Amino acid sequence: MPVAAAAFAVSFVMPALLIIAAQAGGLWLIGVPVYAWFASSILDRLIGPELTNADTSLTDRDLFWHRFVTWAWVPTQIAMIFAAIWAASQGHLSEREANWLMIGVGIATGTVGINYAHELVHSKAQFERGLGEVLLTSVCYGHFATEHVYNHHRYVGTPKDPVSSRYGEIVYLFLLRAIWGTATSAWRIDAERERKRGRAAFGLRNPWWRQIAQSLGFAAVGYAIAGWYGVGLFFLQAGVAIIQLEAVNYVQHYGLTRKHVGGGKYEHTKPRHSWNSSHSMTNLLLINLQRHSDHHYKPDRRYPLLQTYEEDEAPQLPFGYPLMVMFALAPPLWFAIMNPKVRQWRKRFYPEIHDWTLYGKGLTPMPR
Repeated sequence: MPVAAAAFAVSFVMPALLIIAAQAGGLWLIGVPVYAWFASSILDRLIGPELTNADTSLTDRDLFWHRFVTWAWVPTQIAMIFAAIWAASQGHLSEREANWLMIGVGIATGTVGINYAHELVHSKAQFERGLGEVLLTSVCYGHFATEHVYNHHRYVGTPKDPVSSRYGEIVYLFLLRAIWGTATSAWRIDAERERKRGRAAFGLRNPWWRQIAQSLGFAAVGYAIAGWYGVGLFFLQAGVAIIQLEAVNYVQHYGLTRKHVGGGKYEHTKPRHSWNSSHSMTNLLLINLQRHSDHHYKPDRRYPLLQTYEEDEAPQLPFGYPLMVMFALAPPLWFAIMNPKVRQWRKRFYPEIHDWTLYGKGLTPMPR
């Protein structure tokens, strides 16, 4: 198990690259984006897909070392953020180089940190959920924990989910809708949960205030290191991380919708409602996030146990998420690749639906 878990620790290459970049500057500053977006995708093609499925009867005790990988990232990420702010303030990097250094940090905190937080906030253990919140508040996105678990998983593929991207929607408009929608959805959920507990929605026990306080605390550390310049650098990496997260959300569910069955209800979530990818290297880097079909089908499964599916059960992406996000940034290219795949998906799984125009307006079509 320690050896199997170690394979998922390829994400820890990023802090090492950032250490070199902070000292050397120059072309080393693009080390993290090259590793995360391009080198991992090249290795996907060289290694080939990983199609084996783990034994789902393995317990948390069996998976201790896999869980430890996610725990170890928490202090690593905190140290990485503030060490980079300190390095950027020492004067040996130009302002542009300092900004690129923090963009690299944001790619790491978004690609790895939020993804590990995603795994942790799904845990039933309070300790792990707490670690997940620390990762999220270090990128000013603490409310993701509420919205993702209590709304996204319930309403994925429906108009009630702000991060289910619509057919024909460009990624840039989606980012605006998703970031705003995630925040407002999380606030409604937390406020309603507080009211059900007999407490005021704006009361201090609402987790929003704790999450905001934690994020401001991290910003204060940035100020202590480098003044307002340090605060700006902290928010720069947070912004990059958030955009990374939501761009991946765009890829994960593009154009896929659950069928409305009447009475405001939708069919149960199935593997067909998320894009699946079994590319080896990027799944190691993203701790099997690309086996997203199974994650939505069985949200309680730990990341090493997520299963992959054949085309007749779940739609398949041609590449891993990093390269697909790159394509999404060029909408004509994205639509050329993905729109035919969405139309094929509709014919395969919902041949009885002939008019999909409602979904383009954010509504889910009903069968005839």
